[in-house]
Order: sequence, then C-alpha cells, then structure tokens
Amino acid sequence: MKIFEELKARGLLAQLTDEEEIRELINEGKATFYIGFDPTADSLHVGHFMALCLMKRLQEAGNKPIALIGGGTGMIGDPSGRSDMRTMMTREQIDHNCECFKKQMSRFIDFSEGKALMVNNADWLLDLNYVELLREVGVHFSVNRMLSAECYKQRMEKGLSFLEFNYMIMQSYDFLALYEKYGCNMQFGGDDQWSNMLGGTELIRRKLGKDAYAMTITLLLNSEGKKMGKTQKGAVWLDPNKTSPFEFYQYWRNVADADVLKCIRMLTFLPLEEIERMDAWEGSQLNQAKEILAYELTKLVHGEEEALKAQESARALFASGAAANMPTVALGGGDFIDGQIDILTMLVKSGLVPSKSEARRAVEQGGVMVDGEKVTNIKALYPIASLEGEGLVLKRGKKNFRRVIKE
Repeated sequence: MKIFEELKARGLLAQLTDEEEIRELINEGKATFYIGFDPTADSLHVGHFMALCLMKRLQEAGNKPIALIGGGTGMIGDPSGRSDMRTMMTREQIDHNCECFKKQMSRFIDFSEGKALMVNNADWLLDLNYVELLREVGVHFSVNRMLSAECYKQRMEKGLSFLEFNYMIMQSYDFLALYEKYGCNMQFGGDDQWSNMLGGTELIRRKLGKDAYAMTITLLLNSEGKKMGKTQKGAVWLDPNKTSPFEFYQYWRNVADADVLKCIRMLTFLPLEEIERMDAWEGSQLNQAKEILAYELTKLVHGEEEALKAQESARALFASGAAANMPTVALGGGDFIDGQIDILTMLVKSGLVPSKSEARRAVEQGGVMVDGEKVTNIKALYPIASLEGEGLVLKRGKKNFRRVIKE
C-alpha cells in the first residue's frame, strides 16, 4: 500500500485540495510540506502527536518535511478554538520555547543531510514593512470572507482584536515565504486550521499566478488530538521533566475503550494488517490493546528502555497497587503542621486533585486509598515519619497513583 492510501486507511486525511495531484506527489516522494507549531509552551504535548507522527510517516516515504516554528506568529496568537485572547509572551520566552521544540522534534524527524528543515517564521515576519505588507499581501484578502471563517466567527461575540485578525494573513504569508524560499508545495494542519490554510494556497496562486503549485490537506482529528493533550490536572507533555514516562504511559493506558483502536490506527506505526485483526477485540482484549498503544507511543517519545520500565511499573500497579517507578512527589517541612499532614492537603500537593474541595469529594465518595486502605475520614492525618523511606502510595480512583515521600 502506498503512503497516500495508507494515510487514508488510518483515517488521517479529511479535506484536500487537488486530491489527485496530492496523491501523486506524496506517493512519488516529491512533496515538500510544512506543519506549523506555535511555541506557546516550553514543551510539545500529545495534542501535537498526530502532526509529528504524520511528518515521520511522510518522510519515511521519501517526502521532505519542514517543521515551522512560529516565533513570529507566536507573538500574535492563533484565535482558532479560543474563546479569549492568548497571553502575550516576550521574545525571550518564545525563543526559549522554540529551542525546546527543536530537541523534541528530533526524536520524530531526521534533520540530517537536508532530509528535513526546521525554520522559524520570525526570520521573515518580524522584518516585514507594514505598508508594504498591506500593498503586497493584504490586497489579496477579502475582509468579508475572513470574517466568515470559523476561527473568527466564534470570537466575534466576545470581541476579536485587530492583532488576532492579522493571524490568518501571517499564516498565509508563511506558506508564500516557504514556497519561494524552499520550494514548499504542500501544507498540513488540523481541521480547525482549514480557513487559514486555504488563505495561504490562494495567496500563492493569486500573487504568483494560477500555475503556482500549492496544496492543502487537513488532518481528520487534529483538533481532537489537541483535546487529547488535556487532563484534569493539565497538559500531557512530551518533556519527561513535565510528564514522566510512567505518567505518559498511563495516560494512553487509560484511554476509553471506544478510542483505543482508533488511536492505534492513527498514532502507532504498527502494520495495518495487524491492527485490522484487533478490530474484533472486545472485553479484556481491549486492555491488551491499551497496553500495546501505551507501550508503542511511550517507546516513540521516550525510547524502548523507558517504555519497558513504564510497562512493568503499570503492570505491578494493577497487580499489587504499588510500583517502584510510579510518579513520586516529595513534600518539604513547610507542607507539614505539627509534624503531620492531612489527607486533603496531601491529595492536592501530590497533584491528584486540583483543589481541596475536589479532594474532599474524592474522599467522601470512597475514591481515595493510602497504602491499599480506603480513606473515609476527610480529617485523616499522617505523621511525617510515615513519609520517610519509601513513603506512602496515594491512590485516587482506579488508575491514578502517586508515591508521596518526605523531601
């Protein structure tokens, strides 16, 4: 099966312009394509996962990826999927985040010997002359059409700043710059980016003529993929210092039964024939599928050794309620009062709940255990000595564990 057909079979492609031309380019390894990443944090998260996996698949088929870091667009902020304006970042924050992205992307993409490029749109966006941009680029955009785009419509009620209104023009200009500088003939993005992406394709063709070769594809579930990166306590990061390999493994091990085979198909590199055999799995077999998903993705992000350690720890958790490599939280002297800590504070400090009110509900509903024993008293206290050595194993719900120790 050729790469375009495989992408379709895995459910990765949604909307396309010029499908036959795209098929030919990708299958013959002649696509130079880009995907953009705005550096809004100092780590990529699992919401970026699908895009990174797609870049890896296409590169292995002979195509050339361009990872575009949004050092320039990051100073504006994409309004897509937002009900409010993004927090403004300093140039120093953006530069730092860009460097972090580069290191993480190298696990997925081979940047050696010109096989891929990593560029920063700050290199051309920050030096633009505003009047010149209006004359050369702005003339090709209809305000009426821009306002009809979904990414703007959902912001109109609360107010769309002129700063954010320019985002589509900036992203469209990126495609033009990449086309002219590097021969980039294709762009990929999430389904929430469709309007912005079409703007880039149309800009190239209007500015350079109808024969200009520029195409767009969107990923079927990339906007859902962004939601994948969010949990009750925040984002699931690719940086092991922010989300440990064990936590990363557990995240995928705990996906819903209805989603596990879809995730295996879209995100792993297992052969489709093997995945198709799993389609008939049900009941306890879905737990095996979740283990496969968690192991394969942890190996991809953190390496085989960490994936094996996470798998062994997770199996030990399910078997005995404890594991050597589970996430550990160290509490300092300031966390104790009169040499003790109460259960609600310990739940919050461990990161298992975001607030004491949620901690109280978890205890009252019978969902909290300490060292295998259910906690029913919201005023339960634990002496500092109990957290020395191996500490206490704190559990919330069926699958969320922390080892809590004295610092």
